[in-house]
Amino acid sequence: MDYINHKLVEFNKYLVGRKVAIIGVGVSNIPLIDYLHDLKSEVTIFDGKEIDDIDNKIVNKIIDYGMKFSFGKGYLEKLKGFDIIFRSPSCLPTIPELVAEQKRGTIITTEIEMVIELCPCLVIGVTGSDGKTTTTTLIYEILKEDGYNCFLGGNIGIPLFTKIGEMMPDDVVILELSSFQLMNMKISPKISVITNITPNHLNVHSSMEEYIEAKKNIFKYQDKDGLLILNYDNEITRECEKEAPGKVVFFSSKNKISDGYFVDTEDGKIKVCENGLRKHFFDTRYMKLRGVHNFENACCAIIATKNLVKKESIDKVLTEFKGVEHRLELVKETKNRIKWYNDSVSSSPTRTIAGLNAFALKNIILIAGGYDKNLDYTVLAKPILNNCKSLILIGQTSEKIEKAVRNELKKTNLEFPIYKCETLKQVVEKANNIAVQGDIVLFSPASASFDMFKNFAERGEIFKNYVKEIVR
Repeated sequence: MDYINHKLVEFNKYLVGRKVAIIGVGVSNIPLIDYLHDLKSEVTIFDGKEIDDIDNKIVNKIIDYGMKFSFGKGYLEKLKGFDIIFRSPSCLPTIPELVAEQKRGTIITTEIEMVIELCPCLVIGVTGSDGKTTTTTLIYEILKEDGYNCFLGGNIGIPLFTKIGEMMPDDVVILELSSFQLMNMKISPKISVITNITPNHLNVHSSMEEYIEAKKNIFKYQDKDGLLILNYDNEITRECEKEAPGKVVFFSSKNKISDGYFVDTEDGKIKVCENGLRKHFFDTRYMKLRGVHNFENACCAIIATKNLVKKESIDKVLTEFKGVEHRLELVKETKNRIKWYNDSVSSSPTRTIAGLNAFALKNIILIAGGYDKNLDYTVLAKPILNNCKSLILIGQTSEKIEKAVRNELKKTNLEFPIYKCETLKQVVEKANNIAVQGDIVLFSPASASFDMFKNFAERGEIFKNYVKEIVR
């Protein structure tokens, strides 16, 4: 007998003829337009962009479907009287218009929250300030290697709401979840991972407390059968154990914990300690991924999948996985052994510090700077001076980073060259001029991309193109 997802059937019935608002015509919400049109919902589209800045294909589709829309300045003024609102992750639930609608009784949700609510299978969710994408991808690849039919979504993969009807009970959904997606979420994945929590997105969140509380929603609504995987070395995540409804398993790279998984930096092995017994699980020397932070990501993937797959599947993926684009990605190695790395995804000081620590040498030319998320850059100064031979700065945060480094320099007798450039092309040219045999050129901005680029991926692609064009 064919499987029927009764929850999805009931939800689809509810949507027929309902007044539905879609806020944002980004990637996650676009499939909803077709889906809701087929269900004959009464749909209104809202977006802060002016109509001329929205893809013509989307605008034409909205018009062809006869849907109402409100674009540009004051676009949410007409957000009143809806049965259900699908908000984009960038539209926080704390804005006054959404708060007013929620008080009125409107259902406010997101594409990803409804996926967790309605899918018939196991959901694994990953969040954290750093390491989300690599950890999520590792989990996905391990499950796929073991034969599971998997759906990858959230911040990566594809929008999954319109795929719920294809999902079977034995499938697995793996989601990378940002704080914006988790805000106000009232359901949690069965298996949840928090890689770490450090200051991030404080230009959007009202406070660090709001950011932390959003992250906690990934586990708050688990039941006693839920599994929460936490970073023991991070004080904020370690404290989350007290609020976890289900089982907690820790991982660490700094402590030989007595219960959980840890990276033993003395011999490079991932070890597990359960019921007082310690044993080796995997030797990180076989991994292509660099850095202790990636070994931590491997720990998360191991814990999330170990009861679902054969160990051989874990070993194979950890051995063969080369990493995700824009994450310590080797772009080029020249004839005189200068290596150029693209780490454009690093949009916070902690990510860049992890990137610097991935290299044992102190001959790094660091390229940093970008959009300002109101983060503290003083923590970056010592790692730069300890690991780098010079620094090239660009973008809004260049002044903050330079000030932090120069303040730290005052405590030493060191001379440390700092260069400032206006464009990414100038940055690559400068690095190419000063790099000598055996150097590492690391593009790890410690800042977001939005001052000069659409996103970190565009920034990384442009950097790689300049390296390929200029470096010989």
